[in-house]
Amino acid sequence: MDLQLDGKRAFVSGSTRGIGFAVARALAAEGVVVVLHGRSREAVDEAVGRLRAEVTGAQVSGVAGDVADAAGVQRLVESVQAGGDVDVLVNNVGLFEVKPFEEVTDEDWQLFHDVNVMSAVRLSRALLPGMLERGWGRVVLVSSESGVDVPADMLHYGVTKAAQLALGNGLAKLTRGTGVTVNSVIGGPTYSDGVASAVRSIAEAQGASEEDVKALIAQRNATSLVQRFLDPAELASLVTYLASPLASATNGSALRADGGTLVQVL
Repeated sequence: MDLQLDGKRAFVSGSTRGIGFAVARALAAEGVVVVLHGRSREAVDEAVGRLRAEVTGAQVSGVAGDVADAAGVQRLVESVQAGGDVDVLVNNVGLFEVKPFEEVTDEDWQLFHDVNVMSAVRLSRALLPGMLERGWGRVVLVSSESGVDVPADMLHYGVTKAAQLALGNGLAKLTRGTGVTVNSVIGGPTYSDGVASAVRSIAEAQGASEEDVKALIAQRNATSLVQRFLDPAELASLVTYLASPLASATNGSALRADGGTLVQVL
């Protein structure tokens, strides 16, 4: 299927690895000019090289910077816009951790809010007006099932992901009558680089194989219908579709790519 994305330009926040990199790779494979983002120049350069190696003819560049404060986001926006207009914004960057509620400090709450919510606010505020002026654009927010069914041991993460879903819903209302859409993707437990690192640590501590630990964790998620971790590419496929002209009738939606984890019907 031709997603009609050839020649569009996309910025994907937090895209040097995991879901963000998978999204960038899927977009590049459709002929999108992709701008990668990461915190360090080294990570960005490595990801750019990897994407060029994995996607023949990929048109890709990268910018480095911290999205935890307004000044950092502004510098990123200036760097990205120096290369041209942005047709597709994928708000993917995010922090997550498992931590008992009573141990989550005010500083933790603030950091998670700044990165998971305010980065999307600031990037959208900077790039959405240009899309509206040009009459076409896509904003996709990569959220989580934790924003719908907030986990007790990741409250600060779940609350910010719920806020992200609310942000997407509200932003979509600004696009009424235009060729611009704003949608969110609700991902399920995904075998990202961070999760893979945690699994390796558990496996080493228990003297077990990584595959056994992965299977055990997946089985503990009783509501999952797929009974396994999702692959980042599975979320990337939905994000890429939503970024395309073919998704023109989908706006203001929160679409599930959660492996059937959520019991609630959205």
